[in-house]
Amino acid sequence: MIGTVREVTPNVDAGALLSGAQFIDAFRVEVGAAAVNAREACTRMVLHGPRWIDVLLRLRNMLVTPFGLKTSGEGAPAPYGLIGLFPVLSETPERLIAGFDDSHLDFRLVVDVTDEGTGRQVTSTTLVRTHNLLGRTYLAVSMPFHKLVVRNMMGRIVGPALN
Repeated sequence: MIGTVREVTPNVDAGALLSGAQFIDAFRVEVGAAAVNAREACTRMVLHGPRWIDVLLRLRNMLVTPFGLKTSGEGAPAPYGLIGLFPVLSETPERLIAGFDDSHLDFRLVVDVTDEGTGRQVTSTTLVRTHNLLGRTYLAVSMPFHKLVVRNMMGRIVGPALN
């Protein structure tokens, strides 16, 4: 159904994207016949979200700064620029990979756009590899919010410009 976000089994080569990832999940939304590419889908997901997500991000940045963790993509290579705080590492019209490596964990966001019999689908896959106790703790603390935030972000892909 167009606009319905659902959790799906991740269908990516985790070894190639982030070898050793301990956490992987994926969500999918159907966008019908909309001519959306991976960058536009990612931009719709990340930018202009509800204030509560911005508040959570600011809180996260305040809490992790004393530990020397990166905030808002600082110091991360971004060969294809930034989308919000995410450095874009590679990009085709069908797939965008964003993410960064930090001392506590490495993170990848993969946005895939595919054509199915029912129309186009966008899948967002998150991969995380932790390095130490701080990374494992950060992952455990953020997980209660992760699914809620990703579902909300995915729901923004089907917006007024795509209807």
